[in-house]
Order: sequence, then C-alpha cells, then structure tokens
Amino acid sequence: MTGGRPRAIVTGGTAGVGRAVAAEFARQGYDVAVLARGRRGLDATVAELRRLGARALGIEADVADAAAVFRAADEAASAFGGIDVWVNNAMVTMYAPVQRTHPDEFRQVTAVTYLGQVHGTLAALRHMVPADRGTILCIGSALAYRSIPLQASYCAAKAAVRGFVDSLRSELLHDGSRVRLTMVQLPAVNTPQFDWARSVLPRRLQPVPPIFQPEAIARHVVRAARRAPREIWIGMPAWKAILGTMAAPGLIDRFLARQGYRGEMTDAPAVPGRPDNLFAPVDTAPGAHGRFDARAHGRVVAARPSTLKAGLALGLLAGGALLAARRQWPR
Repeated sequence: MTGGRPRAIVTGGTAGVGRAVAAEFARQGYDVAVLARGRRGLDATVAELRRLGARALGIEADVADAAAVFRAADEAASAFGGIDVWVNNAMVTMYAPVQRTHPDEFRQVTAVTYLGQVHGTLAALRHMVPADRGTILCIGSALAYRSIPLQASYCAAKAAVRGFVDSLRSELLHDGSRVRLTMVQLPAVNTPQFDWARSVLPRRLQPVPPIFQPEAIARHVVRAARRAPREIWIGMPAWKAILGTMAAPGLIDRFLARQGYRGEMTDAPAVPGRPDNLFAPVDTAPGAHGRFDARAHGRVVAARPSTLKAGLALGLLAGGALLAARRQWPR
C-alpha cells in the first residue's frame, strides 16, 4: 500500500471461510472486493462489509474462467486504485469413491479448486509485479499433505496448489521480486459447503472433527496476509495429520481405511434431491457458518511448519534414544 486504505480481493468470498476472511479484512480497515458466482451471496456480503466500514465491491466471476478473473481483477484495481492483497479461496468438492466419480466431476473440481487459484494468482501478478509489491495468499488444507478417502478430487487439487505455490515462490525469489507469496493450511471448519457439496454418500456430510469456526480461521489468514510467512498450519488436527503422514504414512493410510468414511458423515440420512454447487452456484446468502455451531471451537492456534517439524524431529530423536536406552536396561 502506497497510501490510504489497503485493498484486498477475496475469491469465493460470499460464504464460509472466504466470507469470514472478507469481514475480517473489513474490520482491519481494508477495502474489500469479493468474487463469486452467485449474485445473492455477493449482494449480502457487500452489505455486511459496508456495515463494517469498508468500501466494498461484489463481482460475479467463475474462477475456472481465467478471462473472467482477469477482468474482475482489473475492475477491482480500477475501483480501489490498486490491489495490496489477493486471497485465493474459492473451491468446490465432490464426495464419492474414486470409482463413482465421473471424469467431468474430476475436471470441474480441478478447474475451480486448483486452476481457480492459478488464475487468481496470474491476475494478481499482472497488477503486483509492475508495482513490485503486494501479497498473494493461497488457502490450502491439511489435505494438501494428507489425502483422505471420498474426496480424491479435492485432495489432489489442494496438493496441486501447494506444488504450484512452491514453484512460483522460487521464481519470484529468482527475479528479486518484492511480491510476497504465502499459503495457509486449514483444519476442518464449520462452513455451509457440507450442505451444497455434491455427494453420492448415504448420509449427511460433516467436516472431520474437531471443527473450528470460520472467524477463528479468518484471524490467522489476515495476520498471514500482513506478515507473509512462507506457510502456516492452523490447528492441532492439521499439524497431527501432516506430521503423522511425514512420520508414518502407511499407518495413517490404514487408520483412514478404518475410520475415514465414518468421520466424513453424520448419522442422519442424506437429503434426497438437494442442489449442489459443483457446476453452478446454489445462489443463496448463508453467511460464514454451517450447521455445526454447537460443535465448533471459537479459538485455534497456528504455527509455521519449521517450528512443528523441529518438534517432530526432536520427538523422534527422543523416542529413538528412549528405545535405545531401554535395550540397555537390566531385564
């Protein structure tokens, strides 16, 4: 920011984590533009952001359409006088075993959840590189490291985002660019997506517990946009999933084979014929929260991977030393 209020763009900013992040930017004094496919959600979000004191802009755009994202970036930059922060958040998912997922469904999840972040990043770079400033933040997931059953398309897309971000980071360093790039890996969050994600499962969907409120996540996202660490992992469940996979991937594979299906569904039967948002928006204005308020935690901690990996290494060393010592104890 060269003067005046900072300016943030949030894709998928009308519900769930994106809605909470947009509101948190508004509370922190940013002007905020949100991109989404549904007009009703955009109008409701803009009204909320303006109540919070922000200049707000709602732009209809499908992040799977690169040209639409470029036009949206130009519109927001023109309205606000530039872009300081771009948050790639938009996503869709598909709940089904791999063999019951159609190729078109794989293609659409990839187009939105992975290529949508590529398109947003390219749009942001077109404005930030000439100015030699700005921050691009990509919303990831513990599932970028630890895939789970029944969401192969989504897990693969989030892993692809992580690979893309790492490549781009090296290129920006090579170029001596001052554009900053960061990625935030999330735990399970109480959002509306579990009532509009496409599913062939027999019971209603849920985030794998423990569950956190979107506002708790949003505070860490906005802090990361300000400080731009290389990457942060939010919540102990995310830390355990990622580090557990690094330490014992086969063990986690077998655990998920036994428990993974159960953790992604409630006991209630699926609602027949409900709409889903895979190919078109469910054009409502649900806000940030899903139906899990009674089970969701309002606070969560975050840490950089280097800190957590150091802790894992120390733990493994201590465990090895203890095992070696026990072998020397008298029997």
